[in-house]
Amino acid sequence: MTDLTALPAMALPARATHRFVEVDGVEVFYRESLPERADAPVLLLLHGFPSASHQFRRLIDTLGRRYRLIAPDYPGFGHTRTPEGFTYSFERLADIVEGFTERLGLTRYALYLFDFGAPVGFRLALRRPERVTGLVVQNGNAYTEGLSDAAREFTALTPDSPGAEQTILNLFTLAATRAQYEGGTADPTLVAPEGWLLDQYFLDRPGRKEAQLALAYDYKSNIAAYPDWQAWLREHRPPTLITWGTGDPFFPEPGARAYLRDVPAAELHLFPTGHFALEDQLPGMAPLIAGFLDRLPS
Repeated sequence: MTDLTALPAMALPARATHRFVEVDGVEVFYRESLPERADAPVLLLLHGFPSASHQFRRLIDTLGRRYRLIAPDYPGFGHTRTPEGFTYSFERLADIVEGFTERLGLTRYALYLFDFGAPVGFRLALRRPERVTGLVVQNGNAYTEGLSDAAREFTALTPDSPGAEQTILNLFTLAATRAQYEGGTADPTLVAPEGWLLDQYFLDRPGRKEAQLALAYDYKSNIAAYPDWQAWLREHRPPTLITWGTGDPFFPEPGARAYLRDVPAAELHLFPTGHFALEDQLPGMAPLIAGFLDRLPS
């Protein structure tokens, strides 16, 4: 019989807990790995649209024995429950995530910035710069050249734009959700269907489309904040690992390279995949993330 304790730490999946914590009336659901060391480096995993913390399950399984990986669901996503009348904006998402870190007593952590995780994470970084040990940026945009033509047109929509609401609602269909997972991948068969099916389940829950519609209209607030985020990067020069799917239809490769202007020492790795790069590129990305976390200051 194989002695499992003799296998390398990364060869066995991690244990993870699944809990709720109350933050300002919001019941925030989160996943947290249980590393072998109490002082393991912390990586706060900030998910994208239209997903939730479940997008990080395989990464948590792979690295969670060695590092403390924590992934909350934002208001309007996944299992998190919001009170009646909650205002959906990126500023409010950041408020809740900041309160979440306070409730868990997190004082030092690296940020994984993916898609919506970039605007949430950069707001958190600007508020709490002393807590950020480093950045893992995966298709999380902070530069105008990182917006595709389609993204520019979409983010320019306002409630007064003709047909705007229907254009946005078209993004919340199963076909569109699936396309976000498979689009740009070199081999779509490496992308498991459970991801987009679970995302669609949550998108179809009562009140979720209204929440996402509000966030779609608010996305232009992130573009307006790009100069502030870039100034923060230049001032703090955080250790930065960039892993980017080059086939992303929303955030193309120039958005990855743009980070090097403000963080010249950043480590850049490009992958032949799309938006949800972890889905098919985990074997290449996980060792890079592990090595990066090992090099961060405590």
